[in-house]
Amino acid sequence: MNNTNKPVSKGIAEESTQVKAAARILKLGLDLHYRQVTAGMQEDGGRIKPMGKMCYERFVNWVQKKLAEGWEIHSCYEAGASGYWLHRDLVTKGVKNLVVAPKPMDQGGKKQKSDKRDGVQLCDALDRYLRGHDKALSVVSVPTPEQEQNRALIRYHRQIISDRVRCEARGKGLLCAQGIEIQGQWWQGAGWEQVQNHPRLGAWMKEQLDGWRAKIVSFIEEEKPLRERVEALAPPVLPVGLGAYSAAVLEYEMRGWARFKNARAVASYTGLCPGVHLSDGRGKEGTINRCGNAKVRWVLVEAVWRLRIWQPQYEPVRRLAEGLVKSKRAKKRLVVMAARRLAIDLWLLFTGRCEANKLGLKLRYNR
Repeated sequence: MNNTNKPVSKGIAEESTQVKAAARILKLGLDLHYRQVTAGMQEDGGRIKPMGKMCYERFVNWVQKKLAEGWEIHSCYEAGASGYWLHRDLVTKGVKNLVVAPKPMDQGGKKQKSDKRDGVQLCDALDRYLRGHDKALSVVSVPTPEQEQNRALIRYHRQIISDRVRCEARGKGLLCAQGIEIQGQWWQGAGWEQVQNHPRLGAWMKEQLDGWRAKIVSFIEEEKPLRERVEALAPPVLPVGLGAYSAAVLEYEMRGWARFKNARAVASYTGLCPGVHLSDGRGKEGTINRCGNAKVRWVLVEAVWRLRIWQPQYEPVRRLAEGLVKSKRAKKRLVVMAARRLAIDLWLLFTGRCEANKLGLKLRYNR
């Protein structure tokens, strides 16, 4: 009798050991800064506790040590200035890391915020997310290195344009402050001649205007080749009225059309969906939630106005044209609806889910 019990108890012990070994799960909530990472940690579903601050090199060595000990590591950190390099390093080493959308951490109204508390709350949200609470975290799609490089090129080009516009405004503001009115661009052609020949132009003004003008010319010379590189990233076939530059911006700011699984996800990323206040079957729609990418919204709205000229037969544009006689509020709502519909139709077109003629769009060859 005793002999028959021994193998059974031994098998149970071995199974218990295996279960215990398989349960070595380590969860980390990471609060990243320029020189350091502050983490909240949970071991095997236990109490969440802060780890303190570590430099990146020390943190990566600590992670490698834990992996060597047999821990299965899950971690997350918020998207932002820290980028995706740490995510790629952790994934390469075997960590199951998530990059998530930032959100306010002080939800309890205690008005207390620190890196240590943020790391602990991120770890708590990660624990709830892994246990099936999908709303605990909003996971961000990580771009490939190529997508990140191309998106950085686009943003670099747009920053140069912003710098040039700022210099133009500084010079115009200086002229305005002295009552000098110039027709056209003050820094080029006939406008610059008017500035130089104006009787109220002082030497101190000319010194500053020459400086702003030199910066503007430099930005223009730098901007043109960059625009050509951005336009080369656009697909070879585009809807008439959608420029190559706009198509490239949409492609890389959306992080690739193919990553979206349905039209609802596309519309949500644009941030052009109306806010909803609904209770007990009653309520109303509000302004757009602006939860997505602001650059995508800007390009889509601009594209809608261009399509109104180049493709007036396109259904959302036709509805917009019919509604322009209404109030200003109705006009804005129609523009938003058209931009949202355009984003969905471009997703259907560029992913091959629908043909252009069924969407009511005319195509052209970009190159």
